[in-house]
Amino acid sequence: MRVLALARRILQQMRRDRRTLALMLIGPLLVLALMYLILDTDEQPVRIAVVQAPADYIERLDRANVVTARYGEADARQALRDGEVTAAVYMQSGKLHIAVDGANPVKVQQALAALENARFKEQSARPDLKSEVTYIYGYAGLSTFDNFGSVLIGFIVFFFVFLVSGISFLQERTTGTLEKLLSTPIRRWEIVCGYLLGFGFFTVLQSVIIVCFCVYMLKIILVGTFALVVLITLSGALMALTLGTLLSTAAQSEFQMMQFIPLVVVPQVFFSGLFDLSPQMEAIGRFMPLYYIAEALRTVMLKGGGFTEILLPLGVMFGMSLCFIFANIQLLKKHRSL
Repeated sequence: MRVLALARRILQQMRRDRRTLALMLIGPLLVLALMYLILDTDEQPVRIAVVQAPADYIERLDRANVVTARYGEADARQALRDGEVTAAVYMQSGKLHIAVDGANPVKVQQALAALENARFKEQSARPDLKSEVTYIYGYAGLSTFDNFGSVLIGFIVFFFVFLVSGISFLQERTTGTLEKLLSTPIRRWEIVCGYLLGFGFFTVLQSVIIVCFCVYMLKIILVGTFALVVLITLSGALMALTLGTLLSTAAQSEFQMMQFIPLVVVPQVFFSGLFDLSPQMEAIGRFMPLYYIAEALRTVMLKGGGFTEILLPLGVMFGMSLCFIFANIQLLKKHRSL
């Protein structure tokens, strides 16, 4: 009977906690639906810039599920840098001159295979007409870890900072420390900024350690400068820190905070560049913080981009951080009124 009484009490407690029930019952369905939409998507065609090639060769490429577009030589190079195309081809006297974006080895192999298969057999058999391949970014045989390592660095930093900061800030509330602070004349923005500075010290330390380990111990590819990689990871950590403290203010318990992980962090992984998405799905990723961390890290680590080339993602990250800080300050009103 005592066991049944205890079970009845827990059921009643859970029934009154509608937010936890929603996270438990509806949250997994949302994540599964998102995974279905992404993983069930048809393979996206390879996009190739054609600088010069016979019309019949382009027709054979089109029949091989390749999207071709005419470009000038300079425009084709720019399209490769911007990620609009995977390869640019120039055919002269039956010989292919191919420039490829090696930052995505899977797409590169698909593009090279399609370009070779579209040639006549007698052309492929002649040694003097062997295709000349130039890698604009990356190199032949780029490993999977080198390809996705930049995304993983951003995800690891974002995930652990979000988790630790959210739970730590929530403990400040559950132990009564935050309520005591709110009963003093201290302003809400001073509380938020003070916690961010306190947690921020360990965030900086963690980010630097992770980047150093990946670059110097795991030897992950780094074409750009190390300082920019650190700057990006710190910006991403700040964004995770502000988001974690914001959601911990909205959460009622550690259990709810943990359930925010599959709802807030996991979906972002699918839009960070690990999967080949349709243009419509990629547009959704523009609203997710991890997308900008991964995009900036790829630009520096794989393409050797400079500070001006990552200004947009950096600006978005700092803008999101400011929005999370402002929202957190507003949410603290309900705790001050208690």
